Amino acid sequence: MKTYDMTEGNPFKLIIFYSLPMLIGQIFQQLYSMCDTVIVGRLLGSAALGAVGNTGPMNFLVLGFLFGMTSGFAVITAQRFGAKDDAGLKKSVAQNILLNAASAVIITILACAFTKPILRAIHTPEGSFFTDSFNYIFIIYAGIPALVLYNGCACVLRAVGDSKTPLYFLIVSSFLNIVLDIVFIKYCGMGVGGAALATVISQGVSGILSLVWIIVKFPSLHVKLSDFNGGRQFMMRHLTIGLSMGFQFSITAIGVVVLQGALNLFGEVKISAYTAAQKVEQLVTVAAGVIGTTMTTYAGQNLGAGRLDRIREGVTKSTIISVSFAVLAAVLALLLSDQMTSIFIDRNEAGMTSEKWAEILKSSATYLKICGLNFPVLFMLFIYRNTLQGVNRGFWPLMGGVFELVARTVAAYTLPSVIGYAGICAAGPIAWAAAAIPLAFACYIQLYSKKHPLV
Repeated sequence: MKTYDMTEGNPFKLIIFYSLPMLIGQIFQQLYSMCDTVIVGRLLGSAALGAVGNTGPMNFLVLGFLFGMTSGFAVITAQRFGAKDDAGLKKSVAQNILLNAASAVIITILACAFTKPILRAIHTPEGSFFTDSFNYIFIIYAGIPALVLYNGCACVLRAVGDSKTPLYFLIVSSFLNIVLDIVFIKYCGMGVGGAALATVISQGVSGILSLVWIIVKFPSLHVKLSDFNGGRQFMMRHLTIGLSMGFQFSITAIGVVVLQGALNLFGEVKISAYTAAQKVEQLVTVAAGVIGTTMTTYAGQNLGAGRLDRIREGVTKSTIISVSFAVLAAVLALLLSDQMTSIFIDRNEAGMTSEKWAEILKSSATYLKICGLNFPVLFMLFIYRNTLQGVNRGFWPLMGGVFELVARTVAAYTLPSVIGYAGICAAGPIAWAAAAIPLAFACYIQLYSKKHPLV
């Protein structure tokens, strides 16, 4: 199967053509979450929507950590591919298998055990709201192995330049998710738990398809028993990068969990509006993460090939691409706020008064306005963070996560008392800036300073 070498050719075209399949794939992946939200909001009501939204930070906390780890494990895979080291490539794939399997088992057990304590720690309202939140996130956590299977396979495929195949399998699983959502919720009466189960099953299908694809089409990635004996040092290199990227996501997610706790004090209407607005934001900013992931692979392959000049050029080109996407995302969020919010919440649901509806639209618009104006900062944050990861400089992305956590936490517990709900909305952009500024300095120092050569 043909792979995608990013060490030769025009960086601008390489980044664009490598990113496009992932961008489409990520849009479809957003359908997982969006379909849950739309179907839950319209079939079960805004309260159930708020319950699912309440688990979003918990979802990000655990699944973000796993996504960061699986991506980190594959960084060395990309570097070995860029260096044309076939033996090292196979040994790296073997380490991916071992580490992903171990992390899936351990984190599933821990996440399920701490579900209720975390829900209570973030002030989740008791009653049916708490029950719905628990039912949804517990099933998601129980299905962690399915997520790890897909992410692990997809990251290895992307490391060798195949960004298209994971897209195709996401399309299949996204449509499957839609069908199962409707069946489980509308016809089986499973409530929010049905939406979670549909997501887990769909992710499992995409993971199995990706694994079969590797087995059938990528003999260069097939490993033998001897490949698992890469040595303790080689495993630790994978684990160090993986944990660094995982903790980077988790540290950020802890701040989001703290923010959710502050948001929950504003009541169910604000929670529902915030949830819908976040889904809109995640959809229009999907390109930020895609370009970031592209830069991890691009930087990793070119570091393996010793082409630091290409990494510097890649950062410049990706900046142009990212800012363009950020402006487009802001325009969409600001102009279509009411229309996109209406996708998730049914104006005609029982108990929806005109006053309540107006409050939901106003609260959602407030969030999207504050965040939309700061989308360029968010997009640049992904470029700096992922480029540093790709060149084995995981310390600074980890510290960026710490800066983000501190900024979001301080904002969450100070601004609401001054400017109310808008303070909750402003916490995210403040956190983005707190992380992006030091990471920008770190990135350019590593790439341009002779005193800090990349080795």
